[in-house]
Amino acid sequence: MKATQKDFASVAARVAREARLFFLCGPDESGASDAAAKIVSLLDDPGERIEMSGAELRRDPVRLGDEARSTSLFGGTRHIYVRAQGDEAHDAVKTLIENEVEGCPVLIVATGATDKSRTAKLLAGRGDALVGMFYPPDLASVTATVRTLANGAGLKMGSEVAQRIARAAGLDTRLARSEVEKLALYLDAVPEAPQAVTMEALDAIGASTEDDAFGPLVDTILGGKRELLASELKRMHDLQINPVGLLLALERRVAQLAALNAQLGANGDVGALLEAEAKARRVFWKDKPALAQQLRVWRGPRLDRLVSRLVALHQNLLSNSQDSELLLADGLVRIARLAIGSTKQRVSRTV
Repeated sequence: MKATQKDFASVAARVAREARLFFLCGPDESGASDAAAKIVSLLDDPGERIEMSGAELRRDPVRLGDEARSTSLFGGTRHIYVRAQGDEAHDAVKTLIENEVEGCPVLIVATGATDKSRTAKLLAGRGDALVGMFYPPDLASVTATVRTLANGAGLKMGSEVAQRIARAAGLDTRLARSEVEKLALYLDAVPEAPQAVTMEALDAIGASTEDDAFGPLVDTILGGKRELLASELKRMHDLQINPVGLLLALERRVAQLAALNAQLGANGDVGALLEAEAKARRVFWKDKPALAQQLRVWRGPRLDRLVSRLVALHQNLLSNSQDSELLLADGLVRIARLAIGSTKQRVSRTV
């Protein structure tokens, strides 16, 4: 089975009942992640969640099948959630479907992959699998999503407020959901007692644009800017920047780097690629210098390791919410050190 964001909502309930393997891909990583969350919510009994990375499965393709056929430590149900780049999970998926023993549901969010990828072709014609292709949303669709989220949270929200949240979230529905949840908490809103949202309320919870809050931090970390690292981490603490929101912004930039890497190939021209992407309005022109620097740092195995670190960091933040700021700061420093080390290697090779 195949679906896009246009028809996913109408088929989600059916495929959650009928399919056991979900390959969610496309340029909109946040949309694919939202779709995975929706599928899990529709499972009769999702049970324990087992997380894996595509890099792990590429090293050990048999592991996915072993985990899918295993039972929970306490005898309950389980589902598997995989974050992968491109076709990293291809061999693991091939091994899984060649075994006739039915396993638990497997959801793969594949950054940089499309419905033409090798993994997608393995699954597209199967009745027990779904290939979901998600394209970047536009402002109008994310604004509508924000209003839907607001209604569900007990918020009466006009289009102007919803549009501001959509813009501030960089059209990322995960960040938008976080803003809606904060507003509902701030206004003490519930569906049974809806509350109106004003611009003043939005200002009060500190909603800011990604460029103002997340952008400089993301560029400092991924660009290995040693001289700015301490001041940016201090700014994160002083402004009480949402750790999960910042991590999602970092993940979104890494997803962008992975997609650009796939187009770039082994010996591509970084400058020419970014110029073409900017002309096609797939890259914001102000981001070109930062992206150029980051593309020279995060390539091949180094990018794979970065994705694995982000997956582990995300898990730590979700399971240790009280220490999320400290855990995030430590993780960001480790990533920045990798970037700084790569920059030093490039400089030494040119001297």
